[in-house]
Amino acid sequence: MSSRSTEDRILDVLEEDAQASYAEIADRADVSKPTVRKYIKQLEDDGVIVGYSADVDPKKLSSQTIAMVGIDVASERYVEATKALKQLDEVEALYSSSGDHMLMAEVRAADGDELGAIISEEILEIDGVTAAHPSFLQERLK
Repeated sequence: MSSRSTEDRILDVLEEDAQASYAEIADRADVSKPTVRKYIKQLEDDGVIVGYSADVDPKKLSSQTIAMVGIDVASERYVEATKALKQLDEVEALYSSSGDHMLMAEVRAADGDELGAIISEEILEIDGVTAAHPSFLQERLK
């Protein structure tokens, strides 16, 4: 058995395959199915597992463009701006960041023109948002 914790082994399997069954997770993490069920419920209750998602290769999406948009927000408007960004349908995911920007948003649009419109007409119109810097995702490498 691995010296890594049961929790870490279960999370590794889920991160690799969010659709794995409890039986598959148990087999790959070298634990029983009831153990998997218990740990997953606890991880969900504790907010460690916040959801399950599909990995998408942007190059294979014929009708969508995906961009990571770095967003700067006035600190006194951070909470309100974050709530507003989370309400936008085009924002697939929103992350706080310690990098060049306070927030990073995964934004999906039909094409570059629509993405530009989303940034200028929706994101930049949110009170407190001071800048938005898109980086288009081209090909999933891993």
